[in-house]
Amino acid sequence: MNLFKSAILSLPIMLSCITMGFSQSEIPVVTSDSIKPIKELYNQKLQVALETEICGNLKWKKLVDKEKMSLGIVDLSDIDNIRYAGLNDDFMMYAASLPKIAILLAAMDAIERGELEDTAEIQKDLRLMISKSNNQASTRMIDRLGYEKIEKVLRGPKNKLYDEEVGGGLWVGKRYASGGKRYPEPMKGLSHAATTRQVCSFYYQLVMGNLVSTERSRQMLEIMKNPGLHHKFVNTLDKIAPKADLYRKSGSWKNYHSDSVLVWGPKRRYIIVALLEDSYGEQTIRDLVIPLEKVLKKSNTIKSR
Repeated sequence: MNLFKSAILSLPIMLSCITMGFSQSEIPVVTSDSIKPIKELYNQKLQVALETEICGNLKWKKLVDKEKMSLGIVDLSDIDNIRYAGLNDDFMMYAASLPKIAILLAAMDAIERGELEDTAEIQKDLRLMISKSNNQASTRMIDRLGYEKIEKVLRGPKNKLYDEEVGGGLWVGKRYASGGKRYPEPMKGLSHAATTRQVCSFYYQLVMGNLVSTERSRQMLEIMKNPGLHHKFVNTLDKIAPKADLYRKSGSWKNYHSDSVLVWGPKRRYIIVALLEDSYGEQTIRDLVIPLEKVLKKSNTIKSR
């Protein structure tokens, strides 16, 4: 009885924390309201800080100016005031294995609609595809779903993760194998493509429980958690944020390097995405983490360590 009474008495405090805009501790965040499109989260102060920090490095500025580097950043420190900024963020680039997150989304949509049976084999392939970036598992999933299904989900009016009016976005138009037909996206003819804005949108909607359903968003988060590859962003985050949960997908092919991560920890909550066309892209992506955190710290969104 005392425990019950204590819980009742603490309820007003809990509610007041929510109304004061305190950050949610778990994801996905369950919300009854329709979420804003990511373009409406654009924040000028964050944008200026991002441009100043990145373009202060002459090599990075050159990559940005030549459209060889694209960046996106989402500040999740206050769920009631999410902020977004980007550089070349509506410029579509070849993204190698990063668009495998689109296959994951299409698979969850198909399972939800009863178009694909949710078996242990499917779950194993989804985990291999995301955590280990296994090409064979990815190809099996593409063959099960079909390109048309993947495109339909990406273009869906709820999520709009590929849209010509905003520069394109996520696209999967080739098996991750040597054989098979291509199904290139219509703007540039790329087979595996992304813009950093649309990848940021994917993660943002995942956090908000807006991809397929709250439960399917939760399943996707579990599959993306604890990445099996520890390079690029994760190499640096392992050192500076060892207690944070990481949800991640990356990609590399020749000079094309990409990475995307949702960082959800006690002192830092954000999304960062990078696409590069550069022979030193893998190292550059490692080196970007601390400067991007500086951008957030300037806005007091990461607590002092």
